[in-house]
Amino acid sequence: MNFTKTLILALKGCAMGMADVVPGVSGGTIAFISGIYEELIASIRNLDLTALKDLLHGRFRLFWHHVNGSFLLPVLCGVAISILSLAKVMTFFLEYYPIQIWSFFFGLIIASAFLVAKQISKWNWSSVLMAIVGIAVAWWITVASPAETPDDWWFVMLSGAVAICAMILPGISGAFILLLLGKYQYIMLAVSNLNIPVIVIFMAGAGAGIIAFSHLLSWLLKEHHDPTIALLMGFMLGSLNKVWPWKETVTSIVDKQGKMIPVLQENITPNQFEALTGADSCLLQGISLCIVGLFTIYAIELAARILLKKRGQ
Repeated sequence: MNFTKTLILALKGCAMGMADVVPGVSGGTIAFISGIYEELIASIRNLDLTALKDLLHGRFRLFWHHVNGSFLLPVLCGVAISILSLAKVMTFFLEYYPIQIWSFFFGLIIASAFLVAKQISKWNWSSVLMAIVGIAVAWWITVASPAETPDDWWFVMLSGAVAICAMILPGISGAFILLLLGKYQYIMLAVSNLNIPVIVIFMAGAGAGIIAFSHLLSWLLKEHHDPTIALLMGFMLGSLNKVWPWKETVTSIVDKQGKMIPVLQENITPNQFEALTGADSCLLQGISLCIVGLFTIYAIELAARILLKKRGQ
């Protein structure tokens, strides 16, 4: 693989990592729209006993080929670099420019869902049913309330395993799952402060979770492609409830770091937002950034088409 392809994969990984630190946005969505989703799942699935035996016996070339290392390494490095570098940046934007950033992601997810739907070769009752199930499940997740949970090592590991499964599902945010588990602020603080023990425990859980889950997801995509894609599209559409930019905080709690965390929020109109808060709804900025999000996805898809056409020549 040449340098340009490696760099493009790393940038796609960076985009995934950026999405993964935002509650309500899925890194799996970015993988899907950038055209690397199924290869990513298949590559992760290959991190199995055969790969472990090759690694332990020094058969590095076989190990590298088996796990598709030239693809997997740049993507994972991009994810890691993005999460480590953007944790504070995304926290800043979410705190000071929430309407603008949620508007951008709202447009991004709408366009993504339509592009994902195009991958369904034939709509039938099973695909429609799975799309409805996906919408319902994602919607329920977005209205569930965050919980107070322990900071013990076993729960941090469990949180990593559960969150990583959500991170590779388009439309279901691993960061929001962490929020529901009461561990979002805890993990973001650990990343920002480079709390190595907490990061290592969390990553160990994430590694175990993603390897186990990727086998199931890979099998579903192979044996039941259209219903699975419809389910993933439903996840994306259902998550729009969380991403709506204008919200009223009904109840909130103070976490262990003394920060106010919304527990229950309701979507409201921009006019209601201005009436309730007295703040500018930033409606024009929100609409503009939503459109930017829409065109960003279609620009990525157009670029992917051009690249595929050049490869075919």
